[in-house]
Parts: sequence; C-alpha cells; structure tokens
Amino acid sequence: MKTLATHNYYVYILTNKTKTVLYTGVTNNLKNRLYWHQNPESSEKTFTSKYKCFYLLYFEHFDDIDTAIIREKQIKGWTRSKKDNLINEFNPSWKFLNEEIE
Repeated sequence: MKTLATHNYYVYILTNKTKTVLYTGVTNNLKNRLYWHQNPESSEKTFTSKYKCFYLLYFEHFDDIDTAIIREKQIKGWTRSKKDNLINEFNPSWKFLNEEIE
C-alpha cells in the first residue's frame, strides 16, 4: 500500500556561465543537489561537471516523485527553443537563482 504524504520534489534547469548549455534534472532536495552539481567528486565525469552547468535558472515544485519525473522527461524531450521559452516565462532576465534557494 502506498503511503499518502506530502513531499518536496523539484524539476530544475541548470546552465553554464555563458548560458549556452542547459541541463534538466529532478531532486527531492534542491539546495543539496545544487551543492553536489557545483562540488562533484573528483572522479565523477558527469554532464554538469563536463559542461560546467552549475547555475540554476528554473525550478518547479511537485508533491510526488512520479509527477516530477514525468515533467522532467517532458522538458528533456523539448527543443532548446521551447526550454528557452519556459525559462523566459519564469525568469525573464535569466538570473542565476542559486543564492535564492534555502
């Protein structure tokens, strides 16, 4: 039986300093996940470390992981232009939001 509880899950989009690369992910702890993207283990060769995608541009909150994963996959399937439009609606100046996450 599935326990009904409210949790915090986030779909987020990161970019590199010049905003030329986008990375979409899902997590249950956005602040902690941002830390690990910015401080990967030295042996890790991840997409975000390779392309230096450490800067948060966009995020959405969900109460359940299944819905969050569906949304993550949806966004990952979009064109760059469609992702840009989503970011523009949420964060028109493309300001890095890392410091605003508590």
